[in-house]
Parts: sequence; C-alpha cells; structure tokens
Amino acid sequence: QVQLVESGGGLVQAGGSLRLSCAASGRTFSSYAMGWFRQAPGKEREFVAVISWRGGSTYYADAAKGRFAISRDNAKNTVYLQMNSLKPEDTAVYYCASSTKRFAAKINVDDYDLWGQGTQVTVSS
Repeated sequence: QVQLVESGGGLVQAGGSLRLSCAASGRTFSSYAMGWFRQAPGKEREFVAVISWRGGSTYYADAAKGRFAISRDNAKNTVYLQMNSLKPEDTAVYYCASSTKRFAAKINVDDYDLWGQGTQVTVSS
C-alpha cells in the first residue's frame, strides 16, 4: 500500500519547536522530491518547504525561511520538518506530499501526486 504518514504534531507555546516526520511506504520515495504544506482553518492549503530527491536542494515559503528546516533520510524513507521559533500563525494541519519530479526547483502543487493525512500543529500565544 502506497502511503505517507505524518507524525510529530502537537500543542506548543510560541517560541517553541516541533519536529514533524513523514514516513513513506509502498514505492521508492527516494527518487522524488518531497514537500510539506499546511492548511489553517478557513484558509487554502499553502506551500511550506520542498526538498529534492537526494536532499541537495531545498526551497521554503517566505513564512518558513530562517525558522523551518526540511530534511530527508532516504534509507528510512522519511522526510522531516524541523520547526523552530513557532508563532501562533503557524497553527495549521501540516501535510507531507510526494511529487512526480526529482528536483525541487520550479515544482508546483500540481506535481504532487500523493498526500498524507496530516498532523495538527497548534501554537499558543
């Protein structure tokens, strides 16, 4: 069964940190760029970060730059999102996604063909 399973979400105070994990199974995810997205209540899903198939390139949304770090361990078929200096506006359901491309540059949301179920991140003020 091809699937992505996120974990690591929770409730944290502003200024705190969380590390999200996304465990992939069912296909060779190491061949594809992987991304993180988030969706806050009443808002559209938005891009957070993406990493190329070997981890050599990463790109971030402006809101994530300098605070979040995406990484991957292909031996474990797992992608991570380290989130530091969290703010209440980071509160959202966070989703990981597998793309159909290897490289992260110029990738868009239509290039992702598999999504996880999401993990809730709540940042209190």
